[in-house]
Parts: sequence; C-alpha cells; structure tokens
Amino acid sequence: MKKILLPTDFSNNAWNAICYALEFFKNEKCEFHILHTYTPIFYRIDYIIGGPTFSAVPDKGVDIAQAGLDKTLVDIKLKYKNAKHIFKIRSAFNTLTNEVKELTETNKFDFIVMGTQGATGAKEIFLGTNTVHIIRKSTIPVLTVPSGYEFKEIKSIVFPTDYRQSYQKKNLHILYTLANTLKAQLTILHIKEEYDLNDEQKMNIKVLADHFKKLEPSFVEERGKLMPQAIHEYIEENKPDLLVMMNRKHSFLERLREKSNVDAIGLHIAIPFMTIPESQQVPVKKIDKERNSETV
Repeated sequence: MKKILLPTDFSNNAWNAICYALEFFKNEKCEFHILHTYTPIFYRIDYIIGGPTFSAVPDKGVDIAQAGLDKTLVDIKLKYKNAKHIFKIRSAFNTLTNEVKELTETNKFDFIVMGTQGATGAKEIFLGTNTVHIIRKSTIPVLTVPSGYEFKEIKSIVFPTDYRQSYQKKNLHILYTLANTLKAQLTILHIKEEYDLNDEQKMNIKVLADHFKKLEPSFVEERGKLMPQAIHEYIEENKPDLLVMMNRKHSFLERLREKSNVDAIGLHIAIPFMTIPESQQVPVKKIDKERNSETV
C-alpha cells in the first residue's frame, strides 16, 4: 500500500490537487494523509512552551483546521468511492514546509502531491512558493499539479536531462515503474546548448538506454536552446501529460550564481510535474509539536 501526503490550505487549488491524486492512484491501494498546518497571527508565549493544548486560551486555528479537514473528507466521499483508498487527516501548529519535512523524515511516505499556482516578478525572486520550497527539501518524489489542471490519462512522459549526471538505479526505477504502470510513452529530452558530448555523457546515455530498454523510450535532442525555457517550449509544442525531473542538490554558491532549473520550472509549469530527489537524506529525530491525527 502506498502512503501519499496531501498538503491542503482548503483552497480550490489544493482541492484540485487532491482530486488529481485520487485519479492518478485510482488503481492502487493507497493511504492518503491529508495535512493542514496553521500558525497564529501572533506567536504567544504559551505556544512557545507547549502549543495549543498547553494554552488555556482558545485558539480558533485548531477549530478551523478540524472543520476544514472534516469538510474535505466529506467532499471526497461524495465524489470518490474507491475501496482501495483510506484516509487519515492531520492538523499541525507549524509552517507547511517544516511540517512536511518533519513528517517525511519520520513516516514512510512514497509521494507528496500538492498544487502550485506559481509566482511572478519580485515575489518569485524573493519568496518563491511553498511548493518550490518543499521540492527543494523533500527526500521523496513530489508531484505538483498546476491550478485548474484536470486529470486525464497519462499517455506520455517527458524526462529532460543534460546527460552530465550519473543516475542511481533506485531513482531511475521510480521513473521506470511509473511509465510501465501507466503504459505511457517515455521521451528522454536532451537540450543541447551547442557543445559536443563528452565521454561521461555518452556513458550516461547508454545507462539510460539500458535501464529503460523494455519501455522503448524515444531520445529527442533540441539544439541551440537554453534551459529552462527550452523545456517549456517543448511542452507547449508536444503537449506531454507529465514532466519528470531529477532534483539535484545545489550548493549555496551555485544558488547564488544561478537559479535551479527545477525551481524555475516549478514556478511556471503548465502540466503536472514530478521531481525525484537525487539522493536520500538520513532521517533525524522528530521534533515534538502539537498534532492532531485521525483515520477515516
């Protein structure tokens, strides 16, 4: 049984991502954890000491969170009746990015599915979005769903690569299993920025070809274009159903020098977008915070 984490702020965008997830995994046994996080407008000293349970002063955030989660469950049961799916609801006094990070470090989740509306201008440069922050820190695959995107059968998956990195078999296996299960055509897209491939890149092409051999993938090369705009242009022209990328860990100096392609794509992508972390981190001890959990 797969364990899927579904963050929600009770917006239409979050509900759309939940609907997409239920359709995406409709043929598999899944345990969905619906998560809502909240923080008071002003941090009170009693929260610092022990959270809302410790406080003698009522907090409307707890009631709002519970009411929203209850309504989400009712809406799911009215629209979807799938015996393969069970649900757990979670509320937490925490920021969304920190709560997701802590939960994925202490629970064996397989995927995170959430919505993204993107950002523009100074907001994009300075703040980004919750989705991008979660993608950066996540140690498990994250599937993001653009605002208003309705589910349709996934018949084609595009996987961009510069062939410069060596891939771990376990990460390639996630993509292989996904494409094989969905019976989707896999396209391996190379954006060639006017240079010849070196020996390492040629070796990585062979690794990809050997690993995905049974899927009979297509290898496509786009010349004279720059990332990440080239990926957006390819998506617009060819209309694949899903974009999958490896999420490479960028150093602090690299982040000062240039924006990660994954970040830029995550802010603007027009189709569902899955990121697979390049490496797994060692789990750390869970931080004790106020959480409410219920199985339905």
